[in-house]
Amino acid sequence: MAFPKGYAEWVARRRVAAGFVVAAAFLYLAQPTERSLSLGLAAGIAGILLRGWAAGHLAKYESLSTSGPFAYTRNPLYLGTLLVGVGFAIAGAQIAIGALLIAFFLLFYLPVIEEEEKYLAAKFPPYKEYCERVPRLWPKLRPRYTTGAAFQPKLYRRNQEYQALAGFIVGMAILAAKHMYLA
Repeated sequence: MAFPKGYAEWVARRRVAAGFVVAAAFLYLAQPTERSLSLGLAAGIAGILLRGWAAGHLAKYESLSTSGPFAYTRNPLYLGTLLVGVGFAIAGAQIAIGALLIAFFLLFYLPVIEEEEKYLAAKFPPYKEYCERVPRLWPKLRPRYTTGAAFQPKLYRRNQEYQALAGFIVGMAILAAKHMYLA
């Protein structure tokens, strides 16, 4: 899918602000139950763990990341974000939330992925071969490309992935509080 360059740049600059609007709508619409919270928490934790694993292998702007989860999918951070979104959608227990989060991902994240891949192809010549072996988003079950680099906690910290973890914890805590208030 090819998005117009202007649109991709526009959403790249506005996706965080738009994410706060989506989060507010999500919290307003959410009708969490004990079961939806449990299932959503499990899916969301999978996404947060994937994001954390990826962040520990990502040396932004320095080198092409091909180890860890990058050996299975070119965009493990975005896949992790998608899983976190699915977790929140399940936890919120409203179909409208799922539709909202899917639309947000398609309209905001897919164009950003496309632009980032153009940048990586221009900056790192091996990226073309990497793309031929590793899928864009949905992972292969076996690694297709790797440098064998290990997870680096300093990269996790430098990439500030702890912010995503904190946001996830706060979001789930708000949903749990909303469930207790509604019960």
